[in-house]
Amino acid sequence: MTQPQASVLALASLSHPGPAMRWRNEAMRSHATGRLIQITKGQGRVTVAGLTSGYGPNNLIYLPPQTMYGIEIGPSVFGHILTLPDTKGWPDAPVHLRLTDVWLQKEATHFLDQIEKELLPAGDPAAAHLWLGLLAIFIARQDRAQAVTPNDSRHDSAAAKLVARYTQLIARNFAQDRSVADFAADLGVTPTHLARCCRQITGRSALALLQDRIHFEACTLLRDTKAPIRQIADQLGFRSAGYFTRSFQEKAGQTPSDFRRASPQAK
Repeated sequence: MTQPQASVLALASLSHPGPAMRWRNEAMRSHATGRLIQITKGQGRVTVAGLTSGYGPNNLIYLPPQTMYGIEIGPSVFGHILTLPDTKGWPDAPVHLRLTDVWLQKEATHFLDQIEKELLPAGDPAAAHLWLGLLAIFIARQDRAQAVTPNDSRHDSAAAKLVARYTQLIARNFAQDRSVADFAADLGVTPTHLARCCRQITGRSALALLQDRIHFEACTLLRDTKAPIRQIADQLGFRSAGYFTRSFQEKAGQTPSDFRRASPQAK
């Protein structure tokens, strides 16, 4: 069986002016496949599994499949997002590396340059697969080295761990018409406690995190497919197309139909 091919996308392609397009980067989302974000220039904030941190040049952010995240991408930020169809051999948890050593920066850049080269039409997918394996080893080694002197103790708090588990549940079940109370029951806590932890760790409510993930999927389906709005509403767990339209308009400031007409299609 042929291994699905990785792909590379420039971060600049996700940066669009205006609040209507912020869903392209800042909104919380998750993917069925892994992602590696490489920052080469600029700085901003990234939220991974509910925890917000700053990023800057020479940062690598690895996101396993079904990891909720959102990232600010301003006009001065440059880098790439590498889509990873196969994450076997990669870390099980998210990794944020800040490479301060020049030799490590060069090594990481070399791996990524070779992968991008082999993904071109003239490249060799088998060679790209091998380079991806070497990059996975590099990420895992640097993650272990960073763990020796952890730089962010917030990950170890009970609240952060609960919010991380909550975002994992959202990533897998956001389209099942489930309430925050339903997720809280799955986690063995009260909705009030879950809401308090989300506010403490993310500065946002538990409901806002859930709605953000649903909204991102709605925007993606409206932009990338020709599915009828009624079908999209049903796919996302809304009980009626009218309820979906009202909910979408409240968040986006425009109806699903207007959003679809105004959105640039994915390349």
